[in-house]
Amino acid sequence: MAPGMHSVPLGEAAGEATAEVSADVSAVASLDEPTRRRIYAYVGAQSAPVSRDDVAIALDVPRRTAAFHLDRLSELGLLAVSFARLTGRNGPGAGRPAKLYQRSARDVAVSLPPRDYDLAGRLLAGAMVQAQQTGERPREVLDRQAHDLGRAMARERSVGSAGQGAIVVLMSLLEDHGFEPQSAAGDIVLHNCPFHALAQEQAALVCGMNLHLLVGVLEGLGTTGLQARLEPGHSRCCVRLEQTDTSA
Repeated sequence: MAPGMHSVPLGEAAGEATAEVSADVSAVASLDEPTRRRIYAYVGAQSAPVSRDDVAIALDVPRRTAAFHLDRLSELGLLAVSFARLTGRNGPGAGRPAKLYQRSARDVAVSLPPRDYDLAGRLLAGAMVQAQQTGERPREVLDRQAHDLGRAMARERSVGSAGQGAIVVLMSLLEDHGFEPQSAAGDIVLHNCPFHALAQEQAALVCGMNLHLLVGVLEGLGTTGLQARLEPGHSRCCVRLEQTDTSA
């Protein structure tokens, strides 16, 4: 086995990612309840925070029902909570501040299999802007920025995972971004392409970006005993992380 390689349970490496996905799934699943979905839609359509009474009156539901669903939506991160006195009075006798609700700024999305089009979009847009400013070829800028971002992602993750092995950090990072990594005879096979739709239309561009991103990740982590190379295959990522040949 290459230096730095050891068996890593995927569940341990991806614990944080699994928790985030579970939270998003729970949030989306909660909207299957018709009254809760109506309440969420109503709150999201308002230009200002609303109270329990506002919701109860607007949707013709008991105040207790409105309160229950509003609090559940806030627990799941779909609504944000604030407090204010609706009477405009302050001081003794002004009464308790009312609990107000508005749509949370948190983005909640569930994709199966997982995709990371935000990451691809940031890289593609950034490359176009810089290419226009410098006169460089957009493809060259994209590959360079993908490589630099990969290094930065790995170094940031390493700092936040002090004491963990490079492969543990690598597996966690790959899982977080939807690559669905799995060890295979010392290599790491990436069973999912986070940029699938884009890769279907622009395979050379997107796969090249992906390769440079993962090369940067490996460089940023240091000793993993792995190298990234293109190996397109059906229904999986075009990049494979394989053991470095140490026989030479």
